Amino acid sequence: MVSLKVLLLLSRVNYMKLVNYLILFIFFFTLGAQAQEKRFITVAQDGSGEFKTITAAIQSLPYFNYQRTVIFVKNGIYNEKIRIDQDYVTLRGENRDKTILQYSQLRTDWIANKDSTGAAVINLNGDDFVLENMTVENTQPQIGPHAFTIYGTGSRTILLNCNLISKGGDTVSLWDYKTGMYYHANCSFVGAVDFVCPRGWCFIRDSKFYEVKQTAAIWHAGGDNINQKFVIVNSSFDGVKGFELGRHHYEAQFYLIDCIFSDSMSTRPIYRVTYPNEPERERPFNWGPRYYYSDNKSNIQLDWNINNLQAAFGSPSKNQITPKWTFDGMWDPESKEGPKVISYQIKDRMLILNLSEKVTVIGKPELSSDSGEKFVYADGAGSDTIRFFADSAIIKNKLVGLEIVSGSISGTTAGIFERFADFTRLPK
Repeated sequence: MVSLKVLLLLSRVNYMKLVNYLILFIFFFTLGAQAQEKRFITVAQDGSGEFKTITAAIQSLPYFNYQRTVIFVKNGIYNEKIRIDQDYVTLRGENRDKTILQYSQLRTDWIANKDSTGAAVINLNGDDFVLENMTVENTQPQIGPHAFTIYGTGSRTILLNCNLISKGGDTVSLWDYKTGMYYHANCSFVGAVDFVCPRGWCFIRDSKFYEVKQTAAIWHAGGDNINQKFVIVNSSFDGVKGFELGRHHYEAQFYLIDCIFSDSMSTRPIYRVTYPNEPERERPFNWGPRYYYSDNKSNIQLDWNINNLQAAFGSPSKNQITPKWTFDGMWDPESKEGPKVISYQIKDRMLILNLSEKVTVIGKPELSSDSGEKFVYADGAGSDTIRFFADSAIIKNKLVGLEIVSGSISGTTAGIFERFADFTRLPK
């Protein structure tokens, strides 16, 4: 007869097995459910979308968002300010000039009466955010005081084809001072003092800057890492008569290349703000002035506007100064390369692919090989490991020439292109 002690031991073993099975089930069910979450949401004031306000669309997102989600905003004037805590969100307007998000908010008013949304029109806390094809304006009427249009503490932020407007200072304030990386292209920036003022790494191309006050247009803080830099390429600067180009309080590094400076601009060079009567307010300045220029144009005499890239660390040529170079190889928002398979495993009918980055899965993807073998997606959305199943045991030589034939799998990291995963070359 089996003893009571043995029965209890067997019961415990079976119980632990059941618990492990349940954990695995919940894990894979959760990953599978992520692939089914809505990845494209429409906002329309006329009710033709899922939501009538941008705020409602954001509130529908899971707090932990592991895949890229596009919120498409139809034309209209949206009088609201928003807060985005999730990663991997794209806010895309239907038309740059007709899709308008606006709100009146002085920073001092918000400090006196704080709310949970924040002091800006767009309050950004998530990483890998993309804003495109929109006008965003802080409509408070005073010229000069701090009035954020965008305030952010996330990294890998993209602003693409947007109008970003304020009459106050600090229009676009992306302030992840340790790891922040920001890319902006084909944008129009309007504001007062320091109206584009990144902390960290920033690259801007093909954009327009307009200063509404006789103060500095751009500002940079790069004191956490000696490589942090602010690069502006092929852009124009204009504003009221006597506006200044730029300044900084902290360590900073500026590169201006192929830019146009209007006749309204002051001849004063980029400068460091100091406090001779209050030296305790001054910030460390151990790395010295680092202001670099190449092939900028102006009708007025600017003694500092000389080609001096050779004085920068590494003496880069103008053509070397790309987004990837700016971000020290940590991020390339202009890359078209999708995730690649870095390793894989075969377990009977299951194919496990380990990718070079986390992916977003749309639909029910299916892979096909040169030999005609089919592999149906099982789970892994939002991670860098995805699983497929075949109808029969998988043979390695049947994996040649894998390509996706339905659904889509793309890189989740922010970029200006949709980057589809490449399955054609498996590592040996």
